[in-house]
Amino acid sequence: MEYYVYLIFAYIIGSIPFGLCLCKVFGYGDIRRMGSGNIGATNVLRTGNKTLAILTVILDSGKGAFVVLLVSYLSSNPTLAGICGVFAVIGHIFPVWLRFRGGKGIATSLGTAVVIDPIIGTIAIVIWVIVAITTRYSSLAGISSMIALPVTGWILSVSYMVPLLVLCTLSVGRHIPNIKRLLRGNEPKISIDKK
Repeated sequence: MEYYVYLIFAYIIGSIPFGLCLCKVFGYGDIRRMGSGNIGATNVLRTGNKTLAILTVILDSGKGAFVVLLVSYLSSNPTLAGICGVFAVIGHIFPVWLRFRGGKGIATSLGTAVVIDPIIGTIAIVIWVIVAITTRYSSLAGISSMIALPVTGWILSVSYMVPLLVLCTLSVGRHIPNIKRLLRGNEPKISIDKK
């Protein structure tokens, strides 16, 4: 029963739609009616407010990191912390408050990964930054960083490959429409234009 409480808590924290909340609070309305319709930082950036987009990244990644840190402190089971991190990402992607239509889970996954393993998480973040700067495709940067999680974990022979694989599968799976657009050559690039 204790484990279920932790998992439900992780899901609820992960399901807080910070991008949506921030845009409403600062007068930009429902972010789901702008750009890609996503609640993540890339779409928040399309409001033209870079500070708001950065704050969204910090909060979305922070909720994954917070869950793993807190569960690690409260529980003597290190595996549970990693699983709770995954549930935080599930909450972000499928939030009950938004009829299970949330974000892509990249920032929350990276925040989770950094706490699970700082080296693997940092490598994934660096890959995101490099790909985003060189291609200006947020989706490609996100996909690349997620694939880097299990690949780096395999290279380093870590014992917690399952959470890394699940994080990768969840986020890459959410990017299937983006992958199709990338292959067709009509995926929108990172932009701060209001649309």
